[in-house]
Amino acid sequence: MNLRDVIPTAENSSNFNVVPESITEVGTTLENLKAAVCGETGASAKYAACAAAAKEQGFDQIARLFEATSAAEQIHIGLEAGVIAEIEPDYERPAAPDAEGIATDLNLIAGALGEIYETSDMYPSFIKVAQEEGNKKAEFVFTRAKLAEAVHAELYMDAYNNIDAPTDEAYYLCPICGYIHKGDDFEKCPICFTPADKFRKF
Repeated sequence: MNLRDVIPTAENSSNFNVVPESITEVGTTLENLKAAVCGETGASAKYAACAAAAKEQGFDQIARLFEATSAAEQIHIGLEAGVIAEIEPDYERPAAPDAEGIATDLNLIAGALGEIYETSDMYPSFIKVAQEEGNKKAEFVFTRAKLAEAVHAELYMDAYNNIDAPTDEAYYLCPICGYIHKGDDFEKCPICFTPADKFRKF
């Protein structure tokens, strides 16, 4: 069976190892969920600021990419906060920090580095703890976020490498897991299999 026909999980995928010399502070799954919400909240705010900066600097397609990734992080926040609320019903999400963008090429590099950290260090570390604690819901939402972040990093590097050669392609956001696809040549989300016609266009 082709794994492209199976929804990816930590058990059936080969890219869930934690990087050597991990810099992630790992706690309990509940603590990790709260840390993830904090991180994603900061990322969403930062990407929204980067979108505004890109627009001001004349990079309209890149502005749309930042808008899409900002919205994707909100999806991850919702998934993670939902698991927290099952444990702590009075949990309040943190407020978004103030953020601003700088030069668009530097914003893209910073975004890629942040997403690479999340997909190769933070989320694999959190998934390992969730597995050890038997928290399937946390493992599930961490897994979806981890897989989406890898694609975000790839899109940021693509935009960086082609910053002076933009196209008119749109970005499409999966409303379920935060995966983003560039262009309209797809049928479903490769992470959660949501059909393309449910995606949000940027």
